[in-house]
Amino acid sequence: MTPAARISAAIEVLDGVLAGDAAEKLLTTWGRQNRFAGSKDRAAIRDHVYDALRCRRSFAALGGAETGRGLMLGACRAGGVDPASLFTGQGHAPAPLSAEEAALDLTPDDLPEAVALDCPDWLSGPLRDSLGDDFAPVMQALRHRAPVFLRVNLRKTTRDQAQVILQNEGIATRPHPLSPTALEVTENPRRVQTSAAYRDGLVELQDAASQAITDMLPLVDDMRVLDLCAGGGGKTLAMAGRAQARFFAHDVAPQRMRDLPERATRAGVKVTLLQADEPESSRAFNLVLADVPCSGSGAWRRSPEGKWRFDRAALERLVQTQARILDRAAALVAPGGHLAYATCSLLRAENADQIAAFQARAAFRLVETRRLTPLDGADGFFVAILMRD
Repeated sequence: MTPAARISAAIEVLDGVLAGDAAEKLLTTWGRQNRFAGSKDRAAIRDHVYDALRCRRSFAALGGAETGRGLMLGACRAGGVDPASLFTGQGHAPAPLSAEEAALDLTPDDLPEAVALDCPDWLSGPLRDSLGDDFAPVMQALRHRAPVFLRVNLRKTTRDQAQVILQNEGIATRPHPLSPTALEVTENPRRVQTSAAYRDGLVELQDAASQAITDMLPLVDDMRVLDLCAGGGGKTLAMAGRAQARFFAHDVAPQRMRDLPERATRAGVKVTLLQADEPESSRAFNLVLADVPCSGSGAWRRSPEGKWRFDRAALERLVQTQARILDRAAALVAPGGHLAYATCSLLRAENADQIAAFQARAAFRLVETRRLTPLDGADGFFVAILMRD
């Protein structure tokens, strides 16, 4: 496919996303319906789509419309490319520029700050309050593609050994300072999931900030540990790589954990899956991790659709849900045990404010908190570790 044809395909997918469909689903469907497109074509189209979604507001302003075509026109202008050189109407290229499109003469420097930073207006205040002087740099970081990170499974190898094994498969990495198990992939990230290192359980895909949060958890051998909102189980496996403890995983949507048994086997660890009300019937735990549903604002560069579909009502519902989960998690902690509350949010309402409200109604002592943002090199995360009196 030509560069212009790839832009046409991205426009088609983006129009579907703007109509309410999920980007991943649309990209998969497009690939199945256009089997002539090679892997490099599909990767380029995917990159166009996600770059446009990360920068949806600024690209729409530069392109003159919040449509797939407008976003890709804006992407050209943001990248210093004359859109007329690609929007030619020849072959599979997008139609030539209209007079109105050609007359639009904007650069990124002409845009208001919130538009240039791709920040929804209603979130500008809360994010400024939460981030302070880091607001603009963090929002700028969220406009760009996230690094790919691996977590080294110390049950099976060391970080240095994993690097060598990956390099032998053409996957270059470098250690990341956020965690002693973190490797940042610098070459050929798309080879990871077909590599022997991945198949043999030596490495798992996991953000470095997520690893750093897990590193803080007070784990020792023989304790009972519950990951209450396990999802796919990434943090469960990360914890299991650190201690010879009894690990339990639970999620209100059990289908999210469907791959966890296979992943645990590959990693050489044992995890017991709990269903429905089993946590309450499984006695108290020495450590309960509540990695709660949240805005995902710290990871919007990975899931940029969430930024544009998020609103005040959704935030209010999330804060209420988080409080309920905290109360449930607290009831599962043994005396003297620990409760860890985590989000991948940058918003104070979901983080420090949530913990302050919890402490006002529960007999838990705050031991430690940590906030990470994309300026630390990975996703944004928050964790609070509390001890039951």
